[in-house]
Amino acid sequence: MPRLRIHHRRTVSLKDERGSALLEFAVSLPLLVVFVVGIYDFSGASNQKQKIEQAAEEGAVLAGAQPRSDVQQTAANQVSMQPVVVAIFNSLAASGVLPNANTGGGCLMPPPAPSSAGPLAWTYKISGCSAYPSDQLVITISRGWVCPPPCAAGPPMALGTSVTVTYPYHWQFNSVVQLLVPGASYAAITQLTETATVHNQL
Repeated sequence: MPRLRIHHRRTVSLKDERGSALLEFAVSLPLLVVFVVGIYDFSGASNQKQKIEQAAEEGAVLAGAQPRSDVQQTAANQVSMQPVVVAIFNSLAASGVLPNANTGGGCLMPPPAPSSAGPLAWTYKISGCSAYPSDQLVITISRGWVCPPPCAAGPPMALGTSVTVTYPYHWQFNSVVQLLVPGASYAAITQLTETATVHNQL
């Protein structure tokens, strides 16, 4: 009899341990999924940020080498800006930031006419380069950048070119959060912006 009782107690204890382990796994699995997706998502955002930074640097180097003979303080589409915008676009398309860049549609080169962003500055907005219709690639080129203080505290002042590239990143983390907490509000889009500046060479 005692042996049967001991065996019965061991069976009950083993079932309790299995049930406890299953419960712990069920509680920890959603948190584990959140951590894994979060790590993947943040690495994707960091990777895209680096690609945008590289494109901005390439554009700034090319823009700084462009002649200033056609540059005017108007919103006109400057001829010297066209190769800069194309170079930035090609860099982002080659690195995969613009997934629909080679499929046509609204994502085409040459870029549309720019709007004025200030004295000697122009902003180009290109749409249709991703699966999200609202996404826009925004490129702002300023040929009248002036070195800020203390380097511009007095003459001579350094004139340069500043290129800013902005493109949205869509977080996958948002869908996981909504699965765990229905109705949770989380910013699913972040505008990644990078700026590069060089001295004018011509």
